[in-house]
Amino acid sequence: VQLQASGGGLVQTGGSLRLSCAASGRAFRNNGMGWFRQTPGKDREFVAGINWNGGNIHYVDSVKGRFTISRDNARDTVYLQMNSLKPEDTAVYYCAASRSPYTNRDSSTYRYWGQGTLVTVSS
Repeated sequence: VQLQASGGGLVQTGGSLRLSCAASGRAFRNNGMGWFRQTPGKDREFVAGINWNGGNIHYVDSVKGRFTISRDNARDTVYLQMNSLKPEDTAVYYCAASRSPYTNRDSSTYRYWGQGTLVTVSS
């Protein structure tokens, strides 16, 4: 699986962005998918995960009610809609494909990673 993340950019506090992650190379629809983020000097943080059919979704507490993860298996794409953005959301965002149809918060359970897309939220 090859993953290509896009959609990052500069936005003001309270604004919105939609990240996309397009998969290619093999069947994407059998994998759980996740979004992680990382800032300099910090560990990569789990943001959101969705299982293979979209029936199970979970988020880190800090983005609940503001971010929405979804997937379109017909397009081999997973999305992260980010609303009410805050400066603390500033990070490089990575999409990742799980080793299984399911997801969890542990980055070691993800086998494939995209290249990252930078989100900057100005105050």
